[in-house]
Amino acid sequence: MAIDAKFNPETDAYEVFVNGGRQPTGLNAIEWAKEGVKRGAGELLVTSMDKDGTKSGYDIRLYQQLTAAVGVPIIASGGCGQLSDFSDVFQKTNVDGALAASVFHFGELTISDVKQQLKTDGVIVR
Repeated sequence: MAIDAKFNPETDAYEVFVNGGRQPTGLNAIEWAKEGVKRGAGELLVTSMDKDGTKSGYDIRLYQQLTAAVGVPIIASGGCGQLSDFSDVFQKTNVDGALAASVFHFGELTISDVKQQLKTDGVIVR
């Protein structure tokens, strides 16, 4: 199950967005993740719309809340800009995977770079 989430400061909670993160739904992202798992989702791909495309690092708070709320694998998406971002998301949250796109598409990082950095930082990878 894929969820696009954006922080809403008025409610101090993450909200589910649709249409590529442009349209709010009013649904609480953490509660929606729980509902998805209840309905049979075995894994969640969660994109932080606040971080997506910024290269400022993953939304650690979002992934901490999600991993505390559900017991299925979570893949973090949105915000990766440098090697340390991968280590941060794995060391500071309990996500099972981290997605990155533009840093690979534009040749800024390689898979080998990421694996080596994670190994150096003591993060176990397959």
